[in-house]
Amino acid sequence: MATVTSDVEREERESDSRPLTIGAVCRRLQAEFPDISISKIRYLEDQGLMTPRRTQGGYRLFTDDDVDRLEMILRLQRDEFLPLRVIRQELASPLRSSDRKRPARGGLRADDEEIDFETLCARSSASREFALELEDFGLLQPRVEDGTRFYPERDIDVVAACLRLARFGIEARNLRSFRAGADREAGLLEQIVAPALRSRNPERRQGGLEDLEALASLSQELSQLLFWRALRSLVPR
Repeated sequence: MATVTSDVEREERESDSRPLTIGAVCRRLQAEFPDISISKIRYLEDQGLMTPRRTQGGYRLFTDDDVDRLEMILRLQRDEFLPLRVIRQELASPLRSSDRKRPARGGLRADDEEIDFETLCARSSASREFALELEDFGLLQPRVEDGTRFYPERDIDVVAACLRLARFGIEARNLRSFRAGADREAGLLEQIVAPALRSRNPERRQGGLEDLEALASLSQELSQLLFWRALRSLVPR
C-alpha cells in the first residue's frame, strides 16, 4: 500500500502536461470552485459525464481535455443552473461544446462584427422561427440595411442562452422581463455617466467610459446577489 501511495504522490508532482490524479484535479480547480471534492468528481463520472482513464491499480488519471470538460460541467451547474440531464445533452452537441470554450462576448470597447440572419441561426443552432420569435419580443434588435437584417456577433450568445432556457419550457414571450430589466439598469447608469460620455473633452469621455464599466460590473454583482437570495427563498428549509 505504501508503494501505491508513493506512486500516486509522484504522479501529482509531474508537469501539468501529464495526466493528473483526482486529488491534483481538485487542487487545481479549488480556487474557482471552492466546493469541489473528490466525491463530487466521482459522482459526475458515475453519471456518465466523464470518463477518465484508469491505471492498472484502478486510479483515475485526467488529461487536460478531461479537466476542461469538468470545468465546463461545473460552470454550467453554477452559472446556468442546468441539471445533469441537460448538461449531458449540451456536452453531446459538438457545436455547443465548442461554443462553451468561447468566452461570453462582452465589454464596452471591443468592436463587434455583424452577421446576417442565416449566420446567426447557423452558429446558434436556432431555427429561423425561433430567432424571429426572439426578434418579435425585442430580445434581438437587428440593424436593417437594404432589406437585410444585420446582428452584432454577440447575439449568437443571446440566442444560444434563450435556446437553453427553452428546453425548460420557457418561451420567448416569457423572456421579455430580462430585456426590460436590462434596459432599466442601463437607463439608470446612463443618467450617471451620460454627461461625461457626451463631453467634447477626450479625457472626460475616457473617464466616463471607465466609470460606466465599473458601474456595470457593480450592478451585475448586485443583481446576481439579489437573484441568488430570491432563489434561496424558494428552497424549503
